[in-house]
Amino acid sequence: MKRVSVIGLGYVGLTFAACLADRGFEVLGVEVDKEKLKIIASGSSPFYEEGLKDILRKVIPGGYFKVTGDVSKAVKESDVTFVCVGTPSNPDGSVDLSQVEGAVKCVGRALSEKKGYHLVVIRSTVPPGTTDNLVKDVLESESGKMVGKDFGLCFNPEFFREGKAVEDTLNPDRLVIGAVDQRSAKELMEFYRDFYGDRMPSTIITNPINAELIKYANNAFLAMKISFANMFARLCEKLPGADVKVVMEGIGLDKRIGKAFLGAGLGWGGSCLPKDTRAILTFAKNLGFDLKLVRATVEVNEEQIDHAISLAEKMLRGLEGKTVSVLGLAFKPGTDDIRESRAIKLVEKLTEKGARVKVHDPKALDNARKVLGNKVEYSISIEECLRGSDLCILATEWPEYRRIKPRDLRKLMRSPAMLDCRRLYNPKDFKGVKFMAIGLGDQEH
Repeated sequence: MKRVSVIGLGYVGLTFAACLADRGFEVLGVEVDKEKLKIIASGSSPFYEEGLKDILRKVIPGGYFKVTGDVSKAVKESDVTFVCVGTPSNPDGSVDLSQVEGAVKCVGRALSEKKGYHLVVIRSTVPPGTTDNLVKDVLESESGKMVGKDFGLCFNPEFFREGKAVEDTLNPDRLVIGAVDQRSAKELMEFYRDFYGDRMPSTIITNPINAELIKYANNAFLAMKISFANMFARLCEKLPGADVKVVMEGIGLDKRIGKAFLGAGLGWGGSCLPKDTRAILTFAKNLGFDLKLVRATVEVNEEQIDHAISLAEKMLRGLEGKTVSVLGLAFKPGTDDIRESRAIKLVEKLTEKGARVKVHDPKALDNARKVLGNKVEYSISIEECLRGSDLCILATEWPEYRRIKPRDLRKLMRSPAMLDCRRLYNPKDFKGVKFMAIGLGDQEH
């Protein structure tokens, strides 16, 4: 099963397709956005993802990865189809499945004209029951064929981190396969054995609804860990000598808890956690069930920007007319993605409070312009961003910002002051400069 079609070339689909091609699979990628298709066909990427462009420059000219806008062609010329289209939020928090339904209809019509067995795999994040109901029904009605007999169907969620998507695709913690029947599971397992070889990760084979729930439970739990750290961060700020970074390090050494996702800061953003927590809350509510811990997780996250603003106001005794430098706009380092970025929300709040805001980001400035417009001043260097400001706020922990020293603040800023909202700096290094940080109580000097 070396011939693969991937429908939807966003962060999930393009990274997956490129990695498959890099391992020798023949990949036909489908994208309806003509401009995006043109960029990918040239061997480039429409977004920044570490290591992705290098792979594309190799597999596109090499012919392993071809792109098209024709779903039917892609399905007919492949043995397995992965559906990786977007599942954005509706205004009520539920999932908009129109792209999934549209893609699956096209796949079904293509299957009606194709001989032989074909495996369809859903990788888009969808609510529990979607694969067994919507996807299966549409495929059967459009193809005139039966799942399990004429074609296979699985739900196979991804769990990669943006900024580390290539690394996580090639070296995942585990695979989750939600198959409608044994043959579908067997076919997908053989596919992944071919892909991973002797580095095959631990795999859970279950039914589609469990696999769909695993994806949502996974992201809800990660979001909960971050909100837990931010909840304790606010407690630490009220206690002289307390530091949430030390507290979280202490509990993270417990093997039952683990170190990951315990960083206090501005909260969680990006394309997955906000959308998925809203979706599972709405899904459960429609079943008459309240996911209390998930709801509290979201509430803590929503409050965190206002909390950071209150710290900034405390440092400057008000924000009206003050110049604030914000370092970092992407929702996390290693990507240019600003979807649901907490840094962007912070900037918007600062401007609402009457501050003059200067911003810098190594990768996300162009994307930020599309959202922030002329509300802020864009700086192409860190020095330019700091010059003449009253407060510097570290909003995204890019490695470049580690180089900033107190002497830089004293030299460039009107009044040297740092608010560390990502706990990048050691407070002891900033003696002699007004310094505050999320989760840091008053420290003795």
